[in-house]
Amino acid sequence: MREQKRILELTDFEWRLLVACLNMARSKYIDENKPIEDVNVLLIKTMNAKLKKARI
Repeated sequence: MREQKRILELTDFEWRLLVACLNMARSKYIDENKPIEDVNVLLIKTMNAKLKKARI
C-alpha cells in the first residue's frame, strides 16, 4: 500500500502555533522520559516545510 501525503494550508500564526505546540509536547515527553523520536520527525518536517504563496 502506498503512503498518502497530506497537505495543510496554514497562516503564519497557525504555523508558529503548530511549532510551539510540538515543542511543548517534546518537552513534556522529555520530562516524562518517553521516546521523542516521532515528535522530532514531525517538528523537523514542520520546520523544513516549503512556503508556497497562494493566489488570491
